[in-house]
Amino acid sequence: MDLKLNGKNAVVCGSTQGIGKAVAIELALLGANIMLVARNETSLKKVEGELDTSQNQQHDYLVADFSDASSLKEKIERKVNDGFTAEILVNNTGGPKAGQAIDATLEDYRIAFNNHLICNQILVQALLPGMKSAGYGRIINIISTSVKTPIPMLGVSNTIRGAVASWSKTLANELGQFGITVNNILPGFTQTGRLESLMGSRAEKLNTSREEIKKMMESEIPLRRIGKPEELGAVAAFLASPAASYVNGVNIPVDGGRTPSM
Repeated sequence: MDLKLNGKNAVVCGSTQGIGKAVAIELALLGANIMLVARNETSLKKVEGELDTSQNQQHDYLVADFSDASSLKEKIERKVNDGFTAEILVNNTGGPKAGQAIDATLEDYRIAFNNHLICNQILVQALLPGMKSAGYGRIINIISTSVKTPIPMLGVSNTIRGAVASWSKTLANELGQFGITVNNILPGFTQTGRLESLMGSRAEKLNTSREEIKKMMESEIPLRRIGKPEELGAVAAFLASPAASYVNGVNIPVDGGRTPSM
């Protein structure tokens, strides 16, 4: 099975922690050159130094805040104009704040739409010419199992993640003819800072401990445990590889079996 990514460039967003960092690490282990994207330069430098270079990879980073879409557009286009190309794009952004959909403000929805869909579109449009020229492209979106089953108290996230899933499927239909695949990974409960925050909020709301909330979550998962970021990273690495060349336009839950079949 061909999992080699030697000579290929990958842009990985939200890559200084959690799932994004795990994806960057796995892609580097397969030989890819990684461009890390996040807003904290100190953290970017730290992760860059942790990436595998045993296959003569050259890693880099881009400091960008997805709350400023125009700045992101300017920075990625400048890179492309300077000759940068990437065959792999991993869209990964921290989720919107928790709460019921009906209670969210219009600004909450606008911010989430900008951070997730608009910024994804900016990156795809900037990197697409290089993917077409290479005859090889892998666009991987890290979204949520909420696109299959909405998650209580994540109203804005459920809405925006669904929009990203539909956008992704549309792109898969449009870009497949160029050797470019577009797929979504749907993380379930995964040990990240985001999950820690959600567990804390739920514990406070139910007047119980974080450990009790964790046990409740694990009881809903057939594997009876929270997922690890590296388990998501491994799936992303497969989707980025030549071995996944006929996987296109799908939503792949990586959730220990929690999401019902639909």
